[in-house]
Amino acid sequence: MTIARAEIAAMLLSAAKLLAENTQQLSEIDSKFGDGDHGITIGKIAKLIQEQVPQWGERSIHDFLDDLGMAIMEVKGGSAGPLYGTMIGGLGAKLGETENQLDAEGVKRMFAGCLEEMEDITTAKVGDKTMMDALIPAVEAAQSCQGDIPEILKAAAEAAQAGAKASEGYVSKFGRARSYKEQTIGTPDAGAVSTALFIQGFANG
Repeated sequence: MTIARAEIAAMLLSAAKLLAENTQQLSEIDSKFGDGDHGITIGKIAKLIQEQVPQWGERSIHDFLDDLGMAIMEVKGGSAGPLYGTMIGGLGAKLGETENQLDAEGVKRMFAGCLEEMEDITTAKVGDKTMMDALIPAVEAAQSCQGDIPEILKAAAEAAQAGAKASEGYVSKFGRARSYKEQTIGTPDAGAVSTALFIQGFANG
């Protein structure tokens, strides 16, 4: 089994739809210890994805994801734009510039590239109460999955959701929330939740 541009496009639109449907929840989570605008910024990112995907044209998967990531980085509203731009652009980082059919190994490379790009800009690890609480387990689950593409995507989505849920038990170590220290225990990280939603939507596409 392989997936091509059409499938990746559908996956991105599915992710954008799920993000757009959950913007209010994300802002409510963020309002407890952050600026309360995470959902607003994620909504802008979702809208941008929905606008850009139909304009894919003849660009390769690598080139389109790179362009999409660069566009998302420009979204105003705190750190979510640059972080999401890096994450989504990173999905294409380990793909060949003319590669337009991805097998299971290619999908694993997508996830690996995504994490590698993120690790270039943040030192956050699992337990620091950031989006990495969802992303790192998702990528690790994708890499260790021995199944075909649907199984890899499902494993990544489930691990991301579990990681976001686990973030409830962590103390914030980054961003504005870190000043609240132990008070942040019991509330999930908004970035981890939105990342889990993105990966879930991506997998369901």
